[in-house]
Amino acid sequence: MVFVDDQDRQQFINILRDSCATHLVAVHAYVLMGNHFHLLLTPQNADGLSRAIQTLGRRYVGWFNHRHQRSGTLWEGRFRSSVIESERYLMSCMRYIELNPQRAGLVGNAEDWAWSSLAHHLGRKRDALVQDHEIYWMLGNTPFEREIAYREFLSQAVSATEVMSITHAAVKGAALGNPAFVRVTHEAFGRTVEPRNRGRPVKLIDSDPN
Repeated sequence: MVFVDDQDRQQFINILRDSCATHLVAVHAYVLMGNHFHLLLTPQNADGLSRAIQTLGRRYVGWFNHRHQRSGTLWEGRFRSSVIESERYLMSCMRYIELNPQRAGLVGNAEDWAWSSLAHHLGRKRDALVQDHEIYWMLGNTPFEREIAYREFLSQAVSATEVMSITHAAVKGAALGNPAFVRVTHEAFGRTVEPRNRGRPVKLIDSDPN
């Protein structure tokens, strides 16, 4: 169990915000569940992501252990990251992340889950943790237009193939994109990461559930 209650979740958010600000990592979407979490991030430099996640893990585990009078790690293994082809998959990953509580049966409506970035993207509250990606901004010229467009996107039927593709990428740490994107990244780096073309790569982070 990564989060026992909402106090744990709030502290995790606080540490995540500080860690990402310190290491120049933008948070585009997130969700905190009971035994895991998902993050959609863009680092501004080569080692920013690893440093931010290391800081987050170290500080949160220390705080959690002290509060709950326990010792040891919370994770079964290391964090897994998947680099995504932003233009094609960023919005799908946002939807995947923010609908996770509804998909898991924790709430009937994903909007009722307090610990995600969904309320921010639907205009229900301003979340200081979230930095909107430019692709989200392309949904409309005003906040209202973007919120309406994103709500419509959420209401569209999500195929089982899309869910399986994103889940596989998150669990396996594989690149998420079209076949050419995946092939080029593999050939360039010897592993499934995104080549540094236009902009910085967006990362989907998945924690190991207990």
